Amino acid sequence: MAGASLLTLLDDIASVLDDVALMTKVAARKTAGVLGDDLALNAEQVSGVRAERELPVVWAVAKGSLRNKLILVPAALALSALLPVAITPLLMIGGAYLCFEGFEKLAHKFMHGSGDDAAAHAAEAAALSDTEVDIVAFEKDKIAGAVRTDFILSAEIIVIALGTVQDAAFGSQVAVVSGIALIMTAGVYGLVAGIVKLDDAGFYLLRKTASNGWAALQRGIGRVLVNAAPYLMKALAVIGTAAMFLVGGGILLHGLPQAHHWLEAAANAVASTPLIGGLLAALTPTVLNALAGVIAGGVVLALVSLVGGVAARLRS
Repeated sequence: MAGASLLTLLDDIASVLDDVALMTKVAARKTAGVLGDDLALNAEQVSGVRAERELPVVWAVAKGSLRNKLILVPAALALSALLPVAITPLLMIGGAYLCFEGFEKLAHKFMHGSGDDAAAHAAEAAALSDTEVDIVAFEKDKIAGAVRTDFILSAEIIVIALGTVQDAAFGSQVAVVSGIALIMTAGVYGLVAGIVKLDDAGFYLLRKTASNGWAALQRGIGRVLVNAAPYLMKALAVIGTAAMFLVGGGILLHGLPQAHHWLEAAANAVASTPLIGGLLAALTPTVLNALAGVIAGGVVLALVSLVGGVAARLRS
């Protein structure tokens, strides 16, 4: 009997671990949209830091991210235990914020041309070349700004992850949300470290001076890395912005009681299209999520601008 009980216990533990692993995968997929923007934002935050200080700065921000999650994870789990009805509204607030942030990026892109961005970058470079600039204070400001940004993005990731397991047992919630927090922190800042050092790796390979074929191949790889680094940053920014609309719009639509039926009806309506009906049916929910995200982002930005304008007039 004792042996049978032990085997039953082990089977139960294995079943729980399997469920946790499955829920973690689902949560990871749902939080991946925020991950793209997290990568782009954190890689941008390190720009302007001297090459030899890039990794220490990334490590400092990663530690700040872990501190953020030590606050956010227990708070989210306590909310799930004490007031689970608040999870869906919080998810929708987070989704609306994602849409707002994405739309604000688009608005900035269209309202401020590339010349403005180039001028800002040149001003920063000139300030850093000034011997009177306090580099330590500059780094601290960069780190503080990155940690503040991380707090917002971490909160979104944790709330989204919690939303995927809100009906699970509390122990499974702890395992999944804590696991996602650690995985995302290691993944984001590991990739950020790789991205910011990509050009340095390329320049290192370009310095190979031997005349054999291996050295020539290394120089070729180095040239590709150096040329690819700026395009990678731009691609991450574009992917991150698109992901904000997709994830934010999806959260908002899933928070509406009838939205699931609307998406199914739209997919079924285009499924009968000759030749490409299956493809259209698969893409329609994604397109509608993105469209909902863009519309929601525009509405929230308009409201924020209106409230900001009224507050400014009241102060004056």
